[in-house]
Amino acid sequence: MVTLTPMMQQFLRIKEQYPDCVLFFRLGDFYEMFFDDAVLASRVLEITLTSRDGGSQRVPMCGVPHHSVNSYIAKMISHGYKVAMCDQVEDPKVAKGIVKREVTRVITPGTVIDGQLLEDKQNNYIAAVFSDQRGFGIAFADISTGEFMITEISGANGSETLLEELGRIQPAELLLPDILEEDKIIFSIKNICSPLISFYTPRIVDENKYIYQQFGQENLESLGLPNHANCLRAANELLNFLHNTQMRSLSHIRKIEYFSTNQYMMLDTSARRNLELTKTLLHGEKKGSLLWVLDHTATAMGGRMLKKWIEQPLLDIKSINARLDGVEQFTKDIFLREDLKQLLSQVYDLERLTTRVAYGTANARDLISLKNSLSVLPKIKSLLINNQAMLLCKSAAEIDTLDDLVELLETGLKDDPPVGIREGEIIKEGYSQEVDTLRKASTDGRKWLAQLESKERQRTGIKSLKIGFNKVFGYYIEVTKSNINAVPEEYQRRQTLANAERYITPQLKEYEEMILGAQDKLVELEYQLFIQIRDSVAREISRIQKSAEAVSKIDVMVSLAEIAVKYNYVRPQVNDSGKIHIKEGRHPVVELSLEDGQFVPNDTLMDNDGNTLLLITGPNMGGKSTYQRQVALITLMAQMGSFVPASEAEIGVTDRIFARVGASDDLASGKSTFMMEMHECKNALKNATKNSLVIIDELGRGTSNLEGMAIAQAVIEYLHDEIGCRTLFSTHYHELAEMESNLSNFKNYAAAVEEKGDNVVFLHRIVPGRASKSYGVHCARLAGLPMVVVDRANRLLVDLEIYRQAAEEVISGGSQTATAKEEVQTQLFCCSPEAAELLDEISELDLLNTTPLEALNQLFIIQKKIRNIKQ
Repeated sequence: MVTLTPMMQQFLRIKEQYPDCVLFFRLGDFYEMFFDDAVLASRVLEITLTSRDGGSQRVPMCGVPHHSVNSYIAKMISHGYKVAMCDQVEDPKVAKGIVKREVTRVITPGTVIDGQLLEDKQNNYIAAVFSDQRGFGIAFADISTGEFMITEISGANGSETLLEELGRIQPAELLLPDILEEDKIIFSIKNICSPLISFYTPRIVDENKYIYQQFGQENLESLGLPNHANCLRAANELLNFLHNTQMRSLSHIRKIEYFSTNQYMMLDTSARRNLELTKTLLHGEKKGSLLWVLDHTATAMGGRMLKKWIEQPLLDIKSINARLDGVEQFTKDIFLREDLKQLLSQVYDLERLTTRVAYGTANARDLISLKNSLSVLPKIKSLLINNQAMLLCKSAAEIDTLDDLVELLETGLKDDPPVGIREGEIIKEGYSQEVDTLRKASTDGRKWLAQLESKERQRTGIKSLKIGFNKVFGYYIEVTKSNINAVPEEYQRRQTLANAERYITPQLKEYEEMILGAQDKLVELEYQLFIQIRDSVAREISRIQKSAEAVSKIDVMVSLAEIAVKYNYVRPQVNDSGKIHIKEGRHPVVELSLEDGQFVPNDTLMDNDGNTLLLITGPNMGGKSTYQRQVALITLMAQMGSFVPASEAEIGVTDRIFARVGASDDLASGKSTFMMEMHECKNALKNATKNSLVIIDELGRGTSNLEGMAIAQAVIEYLHDEIGCRTLFSTHYHELAEMESNLSNFKNYAAAVEEKGDNVVFLHRIVPGRASKSYGVHCARLAGLPMVVVDRANRLLVDLEIYRQAAEEVISGGSQTATAKEEVQTQLFCCSPEAAELLDEISELDLLNTTPLEALNQLFIIQKKIRNIKQ
């Protein structure tokens, strides 16, 4: 029978309550892990696995110092594990037997609040979903900032919209009802955002209980929430989870906000990825994305808000222009902009500071950072309160300068306190008479000790005599052994060392009691006063959060103005005209990777008067994809409230952007590159409206020329005839240019090329007209393929052109329909073995020495072979 020590039994009892967590068990100055947790943690954290006596057996053990535990927790969280923090909840000095321990907090990927574990300009969301036959409800929160949002999704495309929202939110953790545990949607969720997923059993009784508890209202109507049952159920499940894991009031989550997905431009996961809005397609990095270009924010709060603006462009023209008014005001006033940049750089992350205050983990340095930040607010407010731009004036009015808190922190806390809150030296002189008295007693005692040391050296003649202190013996007089004979009789021996003796005197012990007593009382009093000050700050969290939100908006608009001036952006005209009219448009990211003046701007005109669908042909490397993306990005930037890279821009409000661009696969879910193309194209055809913008690049490459061209033509016809949305469609199927004569709103454009002998120059200009070549072999040479391969490709290209022309001549002499001719032509061009043999036969005919009757017979034979090839 296995017998365990009381402490191991305590560990296992607590572990039973948190089986899905790694239990960090506090022992003195360390957090220890035992049994399977120790084996797992030692591997993940790369620390030594040891063992200790557990009773009748030794048990695996590893541990980390408590003062550096956050870095180890971060590593566990980054590997997808949950951590339960088990702390000592009673003083070991008064404990009878084993010190009482309890789990004080469960840390999961979605409940991290420590700044060391988070990216400054990135939200860390935890989300919950509730579903029934009516649709889905989503609730998501960032507990590091206090944000709490809900929305409802219904309709035939509910699952797709759910995935799009989760793709935008990118939650680190997701709570799902257990009825979805075997649903195929789980795989799609993991594919777009890779959260830690937990399942819950939906509750029926008091379904709004946790909303009432958290937000302190008696009914949903007083909260200003619409009566959407699913998102409220999701909110209650999320709040229940947070209370169970955080084990505190979460007083910093003061506001629950409902939003509708119809308030914003919808962007599916493919569009976000292909347009590289917040991270690059290749490496998943911020550098090289639109966010990287636009982010000159001075605060972490502003950086997070800018990302939201990019991910949720507005649809309301009035709101869009309010943002543009603010940005324009800053572009016109360089002095105002520079003053605000300087002030904003002094503002710390108010949202996350208040969270630490609410959690009771903020130290004195955090409160000094808060004070310094709040001290700047009156200056920001005064600069903008009478501004002509309505949004700037409104934001300034929403800034609460919190003068009362600033005064409290200024009078109560020292300017340079220690990190620990139990070390003293926190409370400023003059704030508490008792603190001042105790501090004076402690200081006077230390002065007396210094005077005593000098006095005793003179009296005894022992120049090396010194007064010291340690925690075991307190204060003592130390004398080297060579001077023992000079020690006065009243000295009382306390400790013998190798080279010295330590003594005490009655007078020294008296001052020791006074000094240490005053110091202990002082440290405890300063701690209690600091807690009172922190609690006073906690009561004003909602005021701080309101000011933080206003400052964030100002920071974003200053950043957008800075970019506009620096890169020569212009204010777009945003209206409901249905147009996208851009003059000298530029790609905001690509132009930064080139030297000044190298990027070639292009014009764009898309409207409902003959220019709805633009087909773009031309060579690879000619700029087609860049052009398509820049039109989409300029449209998005305009609707988020940003100036745009162009000399002039008119943007008719766009409800959705679809971007079928690039070649990628999803083999894990069984989708090849071609299937991914079809899937992304399906989303556009299914969900686009007349007010949408669709960009499609090289559709149909993953199948045969004939099938690819057929799919491309069918898609073009559907977009043109059935939807009527603004579309940019690039292709190497030059035959599709013939559609211009049959479709009223179809226009041909091409990537311009200049040929100089054997040299080809890509002009990167998109001009009206159609291209006749793709210059693929030239691109192969530019890519560095071996010249023997390039030369061989050139020769084959010449031969294939001859074969195609010959086939066209044969077909044109027959009675096939236009469709049949195109099919035969395509098959011959593809050069199947049968077609190649037939073309060789045709090329060897000696027509000049053939009689008409023989020629007719030969033509009959060739026609028969062509029909066989068709079959």
